[in-house]
Amino acid sequence: MNDLKEIEITKHSGEEKFRDGSNNLDFNLLSFWQWSSSDVVSNATRGILAEYMVGKALGCIKDDEIRDEWGAYDLVTQAGVRIEVKSAAYVQSWQQSRLSKIRFNVPKTLGWDKETNKFDKEKKRQADVYVFALLFHKDKETVNPLDISQWEFFVLPTKVLDERERSQHSITLPSLKKLTNSVSFFELGQAVDKAKDEF
Repeated sequence: MNDLKEIEITKHSGEEKFRDGSNNLDFNLLSFWQWSSSDVVSNATRGILAEYMVGKALGCIKDDEIRDEWGAYDLVTQAGVRIEVKSAAYVQSWQQSRLSKIRFNVPKTLGWDKETNKFDKEKKRQADVYVFALLFHKDKETVNPLDISQWEFFVLPTKVLDERERSQHSITLPSLKKLTNSVSFFELGQAVDKAKDEF
């Protein structure tokens, strides 16, 4: 019987060829990444991009590290602070009749422990700190999620979300602005350090 333990994932270069048994085919992994992930404005890809940007700003993504798709939270700083990243944007890839309203989903979840392969029994927010990443640029012709000057970030200790009397499932931008000020990419580390002292 097969050993069904966790697969150890190794980092790929993109040069790896698709194969037919022992024969290489004429397309590689990079071509798949380009096909599947080039739309960095799309909600799904932009969310992962935001995680990566925050991780780089906080210095908690190592060169050989790979994103944990099933982690209970998105990132862990060198000081052990667990970070959840949420992203939103006014403009989307598709045709819009108006700019999107900014709302971040912040539901409590059942955390999954990969060591025991079991879910928690009680729903809660798994991270210590939330980073809300807003791509605030509103011009479709010039929007570029790779330009950090088009982003702003809001940092909150999780306990602030837990203590809110309003919706426990989501938070709007006006509500978020009442709780904290925005910071730039380069101010994220200091903002997370400050939030860390409050949880």
